[in-house]
Amino acid sequence: MFNEMLTEFVIAGVSSFLLTVILSRCIIPILVAKKAGQPIRKEGPQSHMSKAGTPTMGGIAFILAIAMALTGISIWYAISAKQNELIPMALTMALAVMNGMIGFFDDYKKLVKKENEGLKAGQKFSLQVLAAIAYVVLLKVLGYIDTSLHIPFTTINVELGVVYYIFAVILIVGVVNSVNLTDGLDGLASTITLVVAVFFSILAFSYLDSSLAMISAVLVGAMLGFLIFNHHPAKVFMGDTGSLFLGGAVTGAAFMINEPMIIIIAGGVYVFEAVSVILQVGFYKMTHKRIFKCAPVHHHFEACGWSEVKVVIVFSLVTAALCALAWFGI
Repeated sequence: MFNEMLTEFVIAGVSSFLLTVILSRCIIPILVAKKAGQPIRKEGPQSHMSKAGTPTMGGIAFILAIAMALTGISIWYAISAKQNELIPMALTMALAVMNGMIGFFDDYKKLVKKENEGLKAGQKFSLQVLAAIAYVVLLKVLGYIDTSLHIPFTTINVELGVVYYIFAVILIVGVVNSVNLTDGLDGLASTITLVVAVFFSILAFSYLDSSLAMISAVLVGAMLGFLIFNHHPAKVFMGDTGSLFLGGAVTGAAFMINEPMIIIIAGGVYVFEAVSVILQVGFYKMTHKRIFKCAPVHHHFEACGWSEVKVVIVFSLVTAALCALAWFGI
């Protein structure tokens, strides 16, 4: 079982990597031709003004690559009479794709159609909630999760009943948007997601969970492939298309092993990025003073003199440490 999983993992990961590289090389010139350049916030670091015009929506490349790689794996699973293992993998992929589509429509309206506003905040939030509800309900109905919640670092399982669904939807939507906020520096969201995907890969083999192994494999391969173009100085950004997709994928991975709270620990950097924005906005409204020099928090460290590369390296090392901590929390 282990050797078979390892073989499938390598094939899926390598396929995802190669497809991401090939598709990125094809899609980046199209994005440049369409003038789908990333707008730069005036309130952000002035050093980012040089990034204006860098093509975004590059997440399309790794989404397609992941979809193609998983389609191949799915066919193999069907031939091998392992259809039951396809269901959680397909549901998690559906959650990621639905969020990616929400990001795509937002990016498309703003960048390609040259409209001042993409999807309204209420529209994005409503669609994300619907996607999360569909995912959690289907997992429960098909018997892949229950309504009890394991508390990390303990042997305690709390039966939440209907409250579980509310918790799950809030967690999914929260993490998805946290990953979106993390995507603010060259290679930051990609590298952190790579580390988190490696963590879930290790968990998959410890659980002998083929579905999680395949999701993790294609994420690892895709992030390695995308980083060829997304590392500093980035030739392309993933856009909301890519970041919302990744948020759905990593959150879904936690639900696949019925350990949803583990993503809060392993993805602690994502969470802190979101919390920094909430604190900054809330504190400013109350006091007209700022906690951070700039938010999300990665911009604060830039304002303190850190280079983008240093921020990415430090945040990734912190993520690796948090993933190690999460391992002991299961």
